[in-house]
Amino acid sequence: MSTPPPLRVGLVGYGLAGSVFHAPLIAATGGMVLDTVVTANEERRRQARAEFPDVRLAASPDELWARADELDLVVVASPNKTHVPFATAALEAGLPVVVDKPVAGTAAEARALGALAAEKGLLLSVFQNRRWDSDFLTLRAVLESGELGGVRRFESRFERWRPLPKGGWRESGAPEEIGGLLYDLGSHVVDQALVLFGPAVRVYAEVDVRRPGAEADDDTFLAVTHAGGVRSHLYVSATAAQLGPRFRVLGERGGFVKYGLDPQEAALREGARPAAGEPWGVEPEALWGRIGAGESPVTGGGRPVPSLPGDYPAYYAAVASALREGTAPPVTAEQAAAALDVLEAARRSAREGVTVELA
Repeated sequence: MSTPPPLRVGLVGYGLAGSVFHAPLIAATGGMVLDTVVTANEERRRQARAEFPDVRLAASPDELWARADELDLVVVASPNKTHVPFATAALEAGLPVVVDKPVAGTAAEARALGALAAEKGLLLSVFQNRRWDSDFLTLRAVLESGELGGVRRFESRFERWRPLPKGGWRESGAPEEIGGLLYDLGSHVVDQALVLFGPAVRVYAEVDVRRPGAEADDDTFLAVTHAGGVRSHLYVSATAAQLGPRFRVLGERGGFVKYGLDPQEAALREGARPAAGEPWGVEPEALWGRIGAGESPVTGGGRPVPSLPGDYPAYYAAVASALREGTAPPVTAEQAAAALDVLEAARRSAREGVTVELA
């Protein structure tokens, strides 16, 4: 049987998301090739060409739509406010699309994109890469083992210590930019909570702007009640001078606590690249989580749980399978919309000082 030609990918945007996450993961995926990078920034164009000498460069996404027959997939990794218009244009041009999170500013926009993709018979998936974090994969395995018993409370923290704003659209207070941590890191922690514990029925949130000169939320807390009864307490912050546990899960028979972030982003930022047969996403033993009851993991309580390797490459492998074999996309528009339902409810809760019920 002959090997099919590689899937040709156009990547829109070569900032943090495009250069650190998408381009390296696309290039590492068997049966995929990074065909074109879209950026008008001369420094980023030089960077893309240096890292991928054979890549084609385009200054505008319109250049991709004009030669849609030469591509098999478009990845939208540009600023948040462009996600919906660029994804819509790609689908209208007949191209399957991967969109970085958050896919849209509202759940209604996400569902409209999903409806358009279904109408066109095209793949639409959202890059919720932290479903493939080492700690999250390990936590899923712990929950599936049943060792904790029924879960009562789930705590998830994505905290940083950045006392001075960096500026840029991610920290802009302009509503059209869809900036701030609620939609940035909140997209991750909410998605993970919904994957683990199912639909949300109630949301309470505290959304604050703490740093002098900051425009968008930089210290945010969400309390989510799931239909099954689990309560998720989710924290995202740029102002955490002491970082809490990444995960703390409390069950009827025991708890699981995990400190430290998955190593894949740091590795990608430092220029490391996943390669077949080579270790990837491996955490040091010092960062393994612990299971126990009635003791603190900080003082050695409980037993260590070896961390499963993180696996960001699995996302694009699943996208390739969906395109070639018709399997389900790794993250659907409806799943992304469900997370946006929670984020919108959180924004309303914080603004009005109320707890929001979800239908």
